[in-house]
Amino acid sequence: MNSDIGTSPAAESTEPTNVNRRRVISIMATGIVSPISLTSADAAAASAPDLLVDADAESDFKPLRPEDLKPAKPLLVFPFDAQSGKPKNESRLNKIVVVRLPEEKMTPETRANAVSGVVAYSSICTHQGCDVKTWMSKENVLACYCHASKFDLFDGAKVVAGPASGPLRAVPLALSGEFLSIAASPPPKAGD
Repeated sequence: MNSDIGTSPAAESTEPTNVNRRRVISIMATGIVSPISLTSADAAAASAPDLLVDADAESDFKPLRPEDLKPAKPLLVFPFDAQSGKPKNESRLNKIVVVRLPEEKMTPETRANAVSGVVAYSSICTHQGCDVKTWMSKENVLACYCHASKFDLFDGAKVVAGPASGPLRAVPLALSGEFLSIAASPPPKAGD
């Protein structure tokens, strides 16, 4: 935080953008580059997908590949901003659970959001917001340890038991090179 300016925390988050904007305006004023090339470069940087990293990592964040996941072993992850080199771990509501499952057992809708057999859902239970991360292999469901809600990840994480009010929110996946990334939408928020 720059103490002689007295910026608020909200202003701090835009400060790098403002510095870059001033630099771009300065360069444009000298006539070195055209505004069209800067606009397309900015758009490309802004559209870089969020990769996924282990939620337990404290440093040395390594983006995950599908083969990094053991079959039927859930892993809690955070979206990772490759531009800043930081996970989006400021809120537990950004946590996502990823699991590699047999694609042939998935419904077509579930398979459409998966990549290489990996499905991703919000890890926040729709009942009271506990982390959902326990795989019950005999039933092939993901369970919430708080109140025993169970979710069928092969069928859109629909509720198959317990007090949860609805399915876990699906997070569509894609591949960015060899790494798992969030396809089109940002990480889910509780209650969405």
